[in-house]
Amino acid sequence: MSYLKAENLVSGQEGRAYVKIDGQNQELLYLKNVTATVEKKKQAVRTLGKRGDQFKSAGFSGSGKMTVYYVTSLFRQLMLQYMKDGVDTYFDIVIINDDPQSGFGSQSVVLKNCNLDKVVLAKLDVAEDFLDEEFSFTFDDAELLSSFTETA
Repeated sequence: MSYLKAENLVSGQEGRAYVKIDGQNQELLYLKNVTATVEKKKQAVRTLGKRGDQFKSAGFSGSGKMTVYYVTSLFRQLMLQYMKDGVDTYFDIVIINDDPQSGFGSQSVVLKNCNLDKVVLAKLDVAEDFLDEEFSFTFDDAELLSSFTETA
């Protein structure tokens, strides 16, 4: 009988992430977590001979959120540039899962044309030992640069 071995699970802290802004790559060493999702947009279709709705895919929407330690001003600078000058910055994020213990190898995904939704401008919190911040973003394309292997 086959089963998934625990040693092959991918650790969530084994990997890297990079942001590419204006042709410059910066490793997100201060990243705590990132999640990107794609949601298909569907339209209801009614046809003769079928009482219920059918659905046809009609596009998609990409969005994500990221939590980082509060040690960088990069994203605040991007938001302030938009607020003050009207210059909106689009960037790519590369996320690499790479747990050397897992028998499934690594996976790399690039999220293209990311754009910030909201950013924490300033923060203090006496209840937290270490400050962090969460921001949301959208993206309009993605590419799977490398895939996990199917067997371990």
